[in-house]
Amino acid sequence: MKILIINTNASERITEKIRAVADAAKRDDCDVTTTCLARGPVTIESSYDEAYAIAPTIDLVKQANDEDYDAIIVACFCDVGVEAAKEISSIPVLGLEETTLSVALLLGAKFGIMTERHQRVAMKELHVRRHGLLERMASIRPLELSVAEMESNPQRTKAAGIELARRMVEEDGAEVIVMGCAAMAGYSDELERQLQVPVLDPLTVTLKVAEALIDMGLSHSRVGLYAPPMPKEFK
Repeated sequence: MKILIINTNASERITEKIRAVADAAKRDDCDVTTTCLARGPVTIESSYDEAYAIAPTIDLVKQANDEDYDAIIVACFCDVGVEAAKEISSIPVLGLEETTLSVALLLGAKFGIMTERHQRVAMKELHVRRHGLLERMASIRPLELSVAEMESNPQRTKAAGIELARRMVEEDGAEVIVMGCAAMAGYSDELERQLQVPVLDPLTVTLKVAEALIDMGLSHSRVGLYAPPMPKEFK
């Protein structure tokens, strides 16, 4: 099987980190290619950044459909352009956020989400509301670290994450912790050992779900929400 992972920013450092985590997690019979935007925001930390990244992400989705991939992972916890990508894709397209929250529901009564900065808490809550999962959410708490800091300083990020997640478990009632940024890929094992609750690395979770969907021959429905767009001229 062949899976394309699209890092929806233009950071080669974050892309390399995603590649390393994916290579360690994938099955032996799974061929994973990891790429990023040739032009776009170096990190995604606002709605403006997300909007800027959608068009080049869709171009990579189209290319993957022409190159015989079996599935596509949009490796950003904001699920940048995922709905549009599903509309134009004949193969499964999985976003980190939607996939990981779906798995979190199987593992505990309520989940908590760690995000980068307090400015992003409201947006994450909006996403959870759109998925209809507010009743299953314990809390969203910020690390108060930028995406670049989370990627470049693993020890600081892990220490802050352990303290933050412990508060979500003890004070908010979270039974499952979701690491809400792709820059935290690879940090879940240490947090889980410290906290003794499931800690979900969205990249690893989404990769394993993608492998399972390919095995089962399943993809998104094309008759309603993700129906192909009507043909039209673009000017």
